[in-house]
Amino acid sequence: MGLAVAAAIVFFAPRVASAEPTDITVRVLSKDAKFVGSSMGGARVIVRDADTGKILAEGVTEGGTGDTGRIMHEDGGRRATLSSEGAAKFDATIDIEVPRLVEVEVFGPLAQRQSANRVTVTQWVVPGKDITGGDGWRVELPGYVVDVLDPPTHVKLAGTTDKVDLRANVSLMCGCPITPGGLWDADELEVKALVTHNGEKLAPIDLAFGGEASQFAGSVPVTAPGLYDVTVYAHNPRTGNTGLDRTTFIVAK
Repeated sequence: MGLAVAAAIVFFAPRVASAEPTDITVRVLSKDAKFVGSSMGGARVIVRDADTGKILAEGVTEGGTGDTGRIMHEDGGRRATLSSEGAAKFDATIDIEVPRLVEVEVFGPLAQRQSANRVTVTQWVVPGKDITGGDGWRVELPGYVVDVLDPPTHVKLAGTTDKVDLRANVSLMCGCPITPGGLWDADELEVKALVTHNGEKLAPIDLAFGGEASQFAGSVPVTAPGLYDVTVYAHNPRTGNTGLDRTTFIVAK
């Protein structure tokens, strides 16, 4: 009798689901451009359980920026696969027992943290149902990488200074170059410097294409000694894409 009861208990006991490996490929696509890969330090990817916050996988996208013709083709359409062999990605395998609402967070580009952005997206993932086809889980990363090259931060200048040359490098988040009339057209961009002197706003300053790919230049007029704070931004009215960087300089009395 005891054996029969034990057998019945085993038979009717709830079965514990076993974890099933599920593959996920994450690709990070620069807005209006190509994939964020090794040439820009990649983008950090964190895969989480959206309900508990538990980290299921993490790493960095690695590989190239992809095929320009495939990605930037005007007739690509919403269903087009943009990735090609060697295009940057992060591959993860997560073990889940039941369908999970999964969150993917990306942050990058890691080689230009002053311009890095963070994007978080969620979707349901079912055990054993991989997300690897086509572009996998494709996340768009907005912004421009803006890097003020001159003047260097916190430089101290003589009181006789009447202007300070300003130069900035502006590229897409994938590192793609910007040139007049190019695929990424410098003529589309508004590049300006927002300047304060001892906390007081001065008139914005236009930066024009500086003669080399992705380079923009202008000058800050110096009217008095003190601290000058300069924020250089790039904005594309067509796409809304925006990025910035900041520097300061000090003019002696």
